[in-house]
Amino acid sequence: MFEVVSSDGTVIACERHGDAGPTLVLVGGTLMTRVRHAPLASLLARDFGVVTYDRRGRGDSGDHPVYDVRREVDDLDAVIERVGGPVLLFGMSSGAVLALEAVARGSAVSALALYEPPFVVDGSRPPLPADYVDRVKEFLARGDSAAALTHFLTVGLALPDEAIAGMRHTPVWAAWEATAPTLPYDGQVMAGTMSGRPLPTDRWRSVDVPVLVAHGSAGETYMANGARELASHGDNYTLHALPGQDHNVDPHALAPVLTAFFTGA
Repeated sequence: MFEVVSSDGTVIACERHGDAGPTLVLVGGTLMTRVRHAPLASLLARDFGVVTYDRRGRGDSGDHPVYDVRREVDDLDAVIERVGGPVLLFGMSSGAVLALEAVARGSAVSALALYEPPFVVDGSRPPLPADYVDRVKEFLARGDSAAALTHFLTVGLALPDEAIAGMRHTPVWAAWEATAPTLPYDGQVMAGTMSGRPLPTDRWRSVDVPVLVAHGSAGETYMANGARELASHGDNYTLHALPGQDHNVDPHALAPVLTAFFTGA
């Protein structure tokens, strides 16, 4: 484990898995800490020097009273500078959008892989309400992290109430509640991309590195549609469907796809 200091003084906790090849940095999605990526990192460490990190406000990383997506890009840039870029980069879910944003803003990345950025580009699910982030902030300001988490699951992920009831009795619920203060962060990362309208054509125009956009063939229709639309944005984008997978992708199914993409196999 090691730490880096971002541009605003926030300490970011990192962990390295292996040193078999080029450096591959993994970016987690909503509520994820670096622990969630440990199984995938272990598999990828056969071919890469894999670096996982806790995004700000999570796990062993610090935070700052003022949030901006630019600060999260700075966090990633601090990690890349420490390990020596350019690096290979993988982003999961909302972390995929953060990774895409970082590359668009000039982070030292030579190739980018994304798994199921949760775009809503059509009517295949309800769009994210315009007041979503404000509502989550209201719950958190009242100290009600459970309500903030429930709002994320039912409105952000469009899960049914009965599914949420079962989750409350699992060990992971407490961990999610602890990380709930970062829910507005991911809401801001996703801003404008879950509206039910097509993705902006110019937001990531500067991304010119090879990009893999993967989704699960057994996952949500809206995520597959979003992945297809993103992959249509340029010849440097490649779309890949993982058979039988959904958003909770099996690391053993994902790791070979990432390895083949990053090594050109």
